[in-house]
Amino acid sequence: MALIDCPACGKKISDKAATCQHCNFAIGQANPDDLARKNALNLYLKKQKIQNQSMLAMLLFVGGFGFMYWGGVTSEDIQFKLAFGVSVVGFVWYIVNRVRLVFLKKSS
Repeated sequence: MALIDCPACGKKISDKAATCQHCNFAIGQANPDDLARKNALNLYLKKQKIQNQSMLAMLLFVGGFGFMYWGGVTSEDIQFKLAFGVSVVGFVWYIVNRVRLVFLKKSS
């Protein structure tokens, strides 16, 4: 008996199981088209999740950048340093998400 990943939820299940005990996906009754469709849906959902995180990262970057330059604070103020930190975190997070998307597309 070996453990495999469920095509629906991705959790470990027995290769002898007819259904997944986590999501009740009928593995025994699924044909290759069903499995391919489920894998494509999972890939799409992963891409959407990363793209949503990229949008949030971009909003952090733009918000921090905007507050840093149009917030009326000087470079010695704590608000300026906080806005600069938020901008850097947003930028790095955006770049990391773009790299994750590239790797996700190459793996599929």
